[in-house]
Amino acid sequence: MNEKLDAGYWTERYRNADTGWDIGYASPAITSFVEQHYPKHTRILIPGAGNAWEAEYLFRADYTDITVLDISEEPLKQLQQRIPEFPSAKLVCADFFEHNATYDLILEQTFFCALEPVLRTAYVQKMHALLNEDGELAGLWFALEFETEGPPFGGTLDEYLAAFEPFFVCAEAGISEQSVNPRAGRELFIRWKPKIR
Repeated sequence: MNEKLDAGYWTERYRNADTGWDIGYASPAITSFVEQHYPKHTRILIPGAGNAWEAEYLFRADYTDITVLDISEEPLKQLQQRIPEFPSAKLVCADFFEHNATYDLILEQTFFCALEPVLRTAYVQKMHALLNEDGELAGLWFALEFETEGPPFGGTLDEYLAAFEPFFVCAEAGISEQSVNPRAGRELFIRWKPKIR
């Protein structure tokens, strides 16, 4: 991995509030999807969660098993300050690629685009390993390439389909109808189902 994108890099950005990707509240596309499709006891992982607004929203909506994972401890501390009652054992400061557990649902929100494209194959393989056989990976992916070097790193649906195909079946993909205004028409909502191991 490029050393500049290590834990120190992200911690510095959080401490300096240099978080342009952070919309400051839970993404409606994600929260409405979860509430429409998943019961309150669903075992959920939010990797690369940052300030984890989705975790806060779902926790307050009585979802009982949410794990928040980030390589930087800084946003996890901020979440704990906002919600002191959030279970500290479910706030995990670790490298996503070293995390080991299984989940019913993994939510993608600005994590994939924060990783260098060279890590995309590893991302797909790790997501597959973290999901139960009947689990699902769902969330938002950028629907465009960026002119400047990331993060964020963009992509196209065709690229994503090619990257995920060895391990996942695409259950749904299309431009999100619930993106925040600055990202309207520039995000895909995608649902991936793992292929049987």
